[in-house]
Amino acid sequence: MTKANLSKNLPSDARNREVVAAAGRDPQQGNLETPINSSPLVKWFINNLPAYRQGLNPSRRGLEVGMAHGYLLFGPFAKLGPLRDDIHANLAGLLGSVGLVVILTACLSLYANSNPAKALASVTVPNPPVDAFNSKENWNNFASSFLIGGIGGAVVAYFLTNNLGLIQGLFG
Repeated sequence: MTKANLSKNLPSDARNREVVAAAGRDPQQGNLETPINSSPLVKWFINNLPAYRQGLNPSRRGLEVGMAHGYLLFGPFAKLGPLRDDIHANLAGLLGSVGLVVILTACLSLYANSNPAKALASVTVPNPPVDAFNSKENWNNFASSFLIGGIGGAVVAYFLTNNLGLIQGLFG
């Protein structure tokens, strides 16, 4: 009997044990190693995100994360919000995304003052940055830079959307 035929006859939990195992083969860690979270591509991608990239100070991390959030939050507020068919839809999107970034910054500040635990190693991030989020000061630096980056990202998205005709004219 081949291995493929044998695996078809196994119960589902036995088949899962072929691809899903405890990280480091230690079931007491409470962390599973799957084909997704242990693949080299996923590890490379996650380790290059600003939260896990080695050598960044908290302000730079907050700026990068904030810019991405501000830029991406603008679209749903402008194009899917209640003013989507109005001439002021882009302004409403800008104000909505800036408002949400302010709320998220307040949440980050509250979390920073709750004495968060140190980052734990996992299958995907075996070496979390030790200098990233290890004190209230670093968390507050992250939060203030997140606010600046988030507002900046929303403003960039607003100006790009408002001047889309001009940009298309330059390249078209």
